[in-house]
Amino acid sequence: MKPVIAAIARHARDKIEARAIDDGAGSILSWRGIADMLPSIAADVATIGDVSRPVAIRTDYGAPRCLLDLALLEAGMMSVAIPAFFSPEQISLTLEAAGCEAFVTGVTLDHSGTPRLELSVERMVRPAVSLPDATSIISFTSGSTGNPKGICLSADHLGGVANAVVSCLGIEHAGRHLPLLPPGILLESVAGFYATMIAGGTYVALPQEAVGLGDPFRPDFVRMARAIEAHAITSIILVPEYLAGLVRAMETTGRRLPGLTLVAVGGARIASEVLDRAAALGLPVRQGYGLTECGSVVALEQGNEASRGSVGKSIGLNRITLAPDGEILIDGPKFLGMIGAAHDAGALRTGDIGRIDDDGLLWIEGRKSSLIVTSFGRNISPEWVEGALLARPEILQAMVRGDGRPELDALLVPATPDADIGAAIRAVNALLPAYARVARWQVVPPFTPGAGLLTGNGRLKRSAIAARYPEVSDVMPFFDRLVAESREAQARFAMVPQLQAGLSGRVSRADYIAYLSQAYHHVRHTVPLMQEARSRLAARPYLVDALDEYIAEETGHEHWILDDIDAAGGDGAAVAASEPGPATAAMVDHAYRVIRDGNPAAFFGMVYVLEGTSIAMASHGAEAVRAQLGLPPEAFRYLTSHGALDQEHMTFFEALMNRVDDPGDRAAITAMANDMFGLFGALFAAFELEGLRAAA
Repeated sequence: MKPVIAAIARHARDKIEARAIDDGAGSILSWRGIADMLPSIAADVATIGDVSRPVAIRTDYGAPRCLLDLALLEAGMMSVAIPAFFSPEQISLTLEAAGCEAFVTGVTLDHSGTPRLELSVERMVRPAVSLPDATSIISFTSGSTGNPKGICLSADHLGGVANAVVSCLGIEHAGRHLPLLPPGILLESVAGFYATMIAGGTYVALPQEAVGLGDPFRPDFVRMARAIEAHAITSIILVPEYLAGLVRAMETTGRRLPGLTLVAVGGARIASEVLDRAAALGLPVRQGYGLTECGSVVALEQGNEASRGSVGKSIGLNRITLAPDGEILIDGPKFLGMIGAAHDAGALRTGDIGRIDDDGLLWIEGRKSSLIVTSFGRNISPEWVEGALLARPEILQAMVRGDGRPELDALLVPATPDADIGAAIRAVNALLPAYARVARWQVVPPFTPGAGLLTGNGRLKRSAIAARYPEVSDVMPFFDRLVAESREAQARFAMVPQLQAGLSGRVSRADYIAYLSQAYHHVRHTVPLMQEARSRLAARPYLVDALDEYIAEETGHEHWILDDIDAAGGDGAAVAASEPGPATAAMVDHAYRVIRDGNPAAFFGMVYVLEGTSIAMASHGAEAVRAQLGLPPEAFRYLTSHGALDQEHMTFFEALMNRVDDPGDRAAITAMANDMFGLFGALFAAFELEGLRAAA
């Protein structure tokens, strides 16, 4: 019998009515209850499809999802857990790579008679693929190039890892475990769910939204801390970024979480400063190390002062050694192979660089493939510098680069729109030796899997990020320089909570009408501003010709907005007769002042900001708001039509900007773009959104 299923049978005899699963939504399952219903549920699940084909699953946490996972184990069926953040293309590639014919996208538990699972299943016809014997779970990473890669693992291997985790930690940690990593991440499945089932604890399977992780890459850490406290959680598993965020939230709110007995952290190296701050807050952090190929956990810190900062020793299944160049090698139980191919014999080469101290503790020092060698011949692990940056509360994400160059530069995501990144850099550099200091930096929008910049477990896709954000150089086309030199202002603009609320649809009808009202008051000045700029640009006829095209396209768009207001239930005529808000007036006044008293070419900096923003609002915000509020399509004419129009405009705009060769014009356009991101952000920040107040 598989280790997890055998443990459930044992607990059903010994613990009977003790809680095994609690999803906070009314489903509380005892060990006896699970043991009694599992055979019939497994029999039902076995009818989903051919036992030789894996079943794909993409659902949120909850008691039904837990039962589905157990039923697939009991039935001996193969499964593929697809993370919620996979793109449609990645999902399609995953389903094809694994040869899936059944895709479970929803699951509920029917208690009305004999307990059974109600499944929402998509059926598909895909060619079968060759899978290693004994495959139980196929774990997909997003892959270094964005293409998912399937690693085949056996139930006995994964159960053995979970058993080893429990033995290493001790049965005293079998309390109430809360999953925080996204559904489908192997580390949580094995070291969280399976280990809790084996140890006889309670798996508190709350949905991601309830723990502040509706968007796992924009977490609400205050809500996370509340959920941990409210549900009397004793153990959690985090990635380093979540640990840093939880520490920040506790420091800011003064909240403490004394009920936690275990905070396991894996996925990347953690800065010692973050570990020290966590210890000061009483968080019992134990850093671990593992790989999907080894069934997740390989090593775990002992949890004492002497081992802090290391990833401890092997949990007992694998032997850890180092190659001459410091690469970590792992012998022992490993994956069965990739889809279509068995694994190579011998030690697994991890690609991680580490050292083993005199006490046998493993210390992770970086990635072999990402090692930076400067033009001075210094070897620098970027994770070392990134760890120091991430220890600062001002910085949410960081990537350091500089291979072959004399100095390092960093791409940084601020923790808040007003974070003082310059002060953070100065503080970090004061702690680093001269050769490892950050000489240049750019503020950029968040790295996410959806943008192709992170793997599923939060690792940086370094080559993709470097390609997305090339270093600024004098030989770049001017449009690319404009993008790079206004990136910080754009990133801070993108973090304005009111803008984020609109893009995700978290606004009320009154909020949407308020936005349209201010949009009217600045859009009605678009054509007059262009006419002002045109009258002062006679010496640049190619810019005059461009403005003539823009004027022809933009005339009358303010009336679209008034029509949208009426269709949304507002009063367009009253808005037309009203005065703009102070932030809107400030933005418009600044544009007139620069065009009249400065360089009129600056107007194109405003074009870059407003048209680029309208594309994002049309493609992401309009449908989200419409779905939330149930408004008719007629209430979104301005956003949807303008967004499509501005996509064409942006292609035209890029070519136009690359014709600008006057240094004064370039400087004026860039300055206006930076000013406008700030002023437009202030316009959004001035809204007191009902949607945000309701969520507070």
